[in-house]
Amino acid sequence: MEQATREALLEILSRESYFERELTLASGRSSKYYIDCRRTLYLGRGAYLAGELMLDLVVAQGIAQLGGMAAGALPITDAVIGAAYRRGVDITGFFVRKESKPHGLQQQIEGAFRPSRLTGVIDDTVTTGASAIAAANAVREAGAHVSTAFALVDRGEGASEAFARAGLTYIYLFTAEEVRARAR
Repeated sequence: MEQATREALLEILSRESYFERELTLASGRSSKYYIDCRRTLYLGRGAYLAGELMLDLVVAQGIAQLGGMAAGALPITDAVIGAAYRRGVDITGFFVRKESKPHGLQQQIEGAFRPSRLTGVIDDTVTTGASAIAAANAVREAGAHVSTAFALVDRGEGASEAFARAGLTYIYLFTAEEVRARAR
């Protein structure tokens, strides 16, 4: 992973995605800050950099397919899949709905999901890991072997322990403290 690329993405995250104010996180916890990675991942350069850097982490684990819960994991999954295509790496993507659709194919898992492929779950910002673990459980129920959880930013609030209990290796690109320090 090139340090200059990592620094460039950290700069964008700190400028575009970091906010200080009281709010409630998806985990239900309250926080004095928020990192909204979607604001970075929906910028062309942000998506490009995140995809390239996260792909290095995914490839190092031998992952052949990657996804997570809708809607949080969609932009980071798409960024990694785009990077994989640019580099000629065979990685497919999927997303998991909270529940199956009542129409169409009535699937909970959408996209190019294949139970036979070594699978990783991903999220943009992780606090407790609950969303990624829910995604991992859904794809395990569908027959996939899930080995690894990935995050663009880890808040350092218990996800590592939760992933270990779920039997997942946990790898992240940045800590929330790195983003906070750069933003200040």
